[in-house]
Amino acid sequence: MAINYEKLMAWPFEDVRHRYTQRDTMLYALGVGLGTDPCDETELRFVYEKNLLALPTLPVVLGYPGMWLKNPETGVDWVRLVHGEQGLKLHRPIPAEGEVIGRTRVTGIIDKGPGKGALIYTERSVVDAASGDLLATLSSTTFCRANGGFGGPSGPVKSVHELPTRAIDHSCDFATQPRAALIYRLSGDYNPLHAEPAVARAAGFERPILHGLATYAIAGWAIVKTVCGGDPHAIGSIDVRFSSPVYPGETIRTEMWIDGKAVSFRALAVERNVVVLNNGRAELR
Repeated sequence: MAINYEKLMAWPFEDVRHRYTQRDTMLYALGVGLGTDPCDETELRFVYEKNLLALPTLPVVLGYPGMWLKNPETGVDWVRLVHGEQGLKLHRPIPAEGEVIGRTRVTGIIDKGPGKGALIYTERSVVDAASGDLLATLSSTTFCRANGGFGGPSGPVKSVHELPTRAIDHSCDFATQPRAALIYRLSGDYNPLHAEPAVARAAGFERPILHGLATYAIAGWAIVKTVCGGDPHAIGSIDVRFSSPVYPGETIRTEMWIDGKAVSFRALAVERNVVVLNNGRAELR
C-alpha cells in the first residue's frame, strides 16, 4: 500500500493523557545511561528521588502517540522507517512528576521520489493537564525509506543548521551500555527494531540499534553537564538531525561550539568514528 497524502495529513490522532511519576522520570534517566557512577552526585539528582530533577529531553516520551505508523492504513512500511530529525522547545521547566496531555498532528509530507523515500513531519504539544500550560513543543521528521514515489509534494524541506568550521570548544564522552536500548524502551518506545535481532536484520542493521531519541538525550545531557553546570532548566531548545545509527555499548562523543546562548553540536560513535547526530543546535535560556 502506498501513502495516501490527504489521508495521512488528516490522520486522526487522539489526545494522549499521560500521568507520570518520579519513578518514570528516574527510569527515563537510567535508560539514557545516567547513574553508572553511584558517586556522581550531578547525575544522582536525575535518578534518585531526593530533590529529583527531570532531564530536559523528558518530554520526548510524554504524551507519545505510540507506533502509529505501524497502522497499515498509513501506507507506510514501518520496518524500514528511521527517525530523521528531532526538535524540542521548552516553554517551562519540566516537573519531575505530573499529568500531561499530548496532542500530535502531521504538519507535512515530502515525496523524495521513487527509490528515495518520503519524509513525514509531525508536531506534538505537551500540555500540563491541570493548568493547561504549554510545557513543550516537539517536532519530528520520520524518514520512510521505502515509501517514495507516491505522487506527493517534493517540498518545502526543512533547512539544516550549519555547524561552525572552527575547532570545537568542548567535547564530552558518554559510554553507553550493551543493554541500553532494552532499558530505554521501557519509557514507551517499544519498536522491536531496538530489541529483536531478526527485526533489526530485516531493517538492514547487523543487530538491534539504540533509539535515536536516546542518543539525542545523551547529547542533551552532555550540553547540560558541560555548558550549563548540570542545570537542566538552562536549556531552551534542542534540535538535531540523525545521521547514523548507534549500537548499544558504543561511546558517544558530543562536540560543541559555543556562540553566546547558541550551542552548535554533533555526536560521534567513537569506536567507529562515525557521526551519529549532526547539524545540532541548542538554545540556552
